Amino acid sequence: MRADSHPTRVPCFPPGEQPTSVHESSPEYPAAQRRPRVAQATRQVKLTREGFERLQKSLDQEMGRLAEATRILQEQMETSSDTEDTGLEDAKREKMNIEARIEELEDTLARATVIEDHENEGRVELGAIVVLGNETTKKDMKVQVVSAPEAAVTGGSLPRVSEDSPVGKELMGRKKGEAFVVNLDNGRQMKYKVKSIEY
Repeated sequence: MRADSHPTRVPCFPPGEQPTSVHESSPEYPAAQRRPRVAQATRQVKLTREGFERLQKSLDQEMGRLAEATRILQEQMETSSDTEDTGLEDAKREKMNIEARIEELEDTLARATVIEDHENEGRVELGAIVVLGNETTKKDMKVQVVSAPEAAVTGGSLPRVSEDSPVGKELMGRKKGEAFVVNLDNGRQMKYKVKSIEY
């Protein structure tokens, strides 16, 4: 996987002269034409095993979407004689957005470390499944605390809370029975209590 690929802008060619468009991450892309690697931050991303598999599945899906977007773009380029054509511009934009998402996923997976064990199972760490009691609404909710990239991917058996979110920041390191207050963007406050922690 390439963690440092960049979205490829597709130029406009006259009908019948379009080159075949292949994403740089594809083995079909000529090695001599690949852009030099650009150094990026090497900060590790901690993922649960389930989260790693979800991100990998998401990457596979985006690769499929890229192939389809490339096909659509080629069709638009072959049928459009106007470089300002809205459909052509939309197809270019969609392809670039997918390539940007692929770059993001590849970078995350390249820096990923799967969480195998926990230093202190009595406290909330990444991967912890926590039952939170909402002291305001008197309702409980069961969530899993994960890193931001993992929280952003859909799917999974439990609602996920990012460690970077207001609730996640307050949760990290807490023990069963501890209560805390979260300040919301609208100025309100929510009080929670850690009712259980499991891994």
